[in-house]
Amino acid sequence: MTKRMRGNALLLLAAFIWGLSFVAQSEGMKYIGPFAFIGIRSMLAGVSLAIFLGLRTVVTRARTKKGKITEEYTPEQKKERKKALLFGGILCGIVLFAATMLQQIGILHTNEPGKAGFITALYLILVPLAGIFFRKKIGLKIWIAVALGVCGMYLLCIKTGFQIATGDLYLLGCAFVFTVHILVIDWFSPKTDGVAMSCIQFLLCGALGMTGMFLTETVEISHVLEAWLPLIFSGVFSGGIAYTLQIVAQKDTEPAVASLLMSLESEFAVFGEWLILGQFLTAREFGGCALMFAGILLTQLPEKKQQKTSEI
Repeated sequence: MTKRMRGNALLLLAAFIWGLSFVAQSEGMKYIGPFAFIGIRSMLAGVSLAIFLGLRTVVTRARTKKGKITEEYTPEQKKERKKALLFGGILCGIVLFAATMLQQIGILHTNEPGKAGFITALYLILVPLAGIFFRKKIGLKIWIAVALGVCGMYLLCIKTGFQIATGDLYLLGCAFVFTVHILVIDWFSPKTDGVAMSCIQFLLCGALGMTGMFLTETVEISHVLEAWLPLIFSGVFSGGIAYTLQIVAQKDTEPAVASLLMSLESEFAVFGEWLILGQFLTAREFGGCALMFAGILLTQLPEKKQQKTSEI
C-alpha cells in the first residue's frame, strides 16, 4: 500500500468515526444533559490528545539525542509559537464550545443524527463563502453550491406551512459557528502545533461544559455510567483518535482529496442512523441530503488550472 492510499484510507476512517459520532451524541443525551455530555466528552478528547502529545514528546527527545532530528525553531520563534498556542487554543476552545453546544441542543430537539450531520456539514459551503468578508472573489462554483445547499435545506428542514423545526435552527447556527471555528484554526495552525492547540481547545471546551453542567443540570453518576459508550466513542474516538488520524493522513494526501473524503462524514451519519437506530430519512429528506451533498462536493473540487498559451 502506497503512502497516498494509506492516507486516503485513514481519512475515510476518520470520516466514518465522525459520522457515527452523531449517533453517539443522540444516544448519550438519553441519559445526561447537553452540558454534561459536552463537558465529559471534551475532557476525554483532551486527555487522549495529551497522552498522544506526551508519547510524541518522548519519541522526539530520543531522536534528538541520537542526532536523527535537529532543533527546528530559534528561541524567539519558540516564544512566538507558545503565545500563538495559548491564545489560539483558548479562542478555539470558546468557539468550539459554542458550536458543539448548539449542535447538542439541535440533536436533542430533532433526534435525527443523519439530518444533524448534513446540516452541520454546511460549514463546508460557508467557509469558502466567508471569503467575502476577506475581500476574496467568490466564483460561480460557490454560488451554485450555495443554491444547492439552500434547496437541500428546504427539502430537509422546512415542514408543512413553511415552518422550520427549532432543532434545525440550532443546527444551522452550529454550522455558522463551526465556520468561524475553521477560520480561527486556519489562522493559528500555521503559527503553532496543531495537535497541541486542539488539546487545549478540547480541555477548555470540557471545562466550560462541566461548569454549565454544575450550574444548570443535575447529574447522577449512575446516569454518566449508563452513557459510557457514547461518551467514550464521541470523546476518545471522535475527538482524540479521528483528529490524530486526520493530522497523520493529510501529510500524504492532496488537500482537495482530503476535503472530499472528510465531507463523507454526513453520509456516514445517515448510515449510522439507519444501522444503529433503525431510522431512515423520508424520500423528501433524502432528496434534500442529496442536493446538500452535491453542493458540499462542488465546493471541495479543485479549481481548474488556467493554462497559459503562447503564440509562436
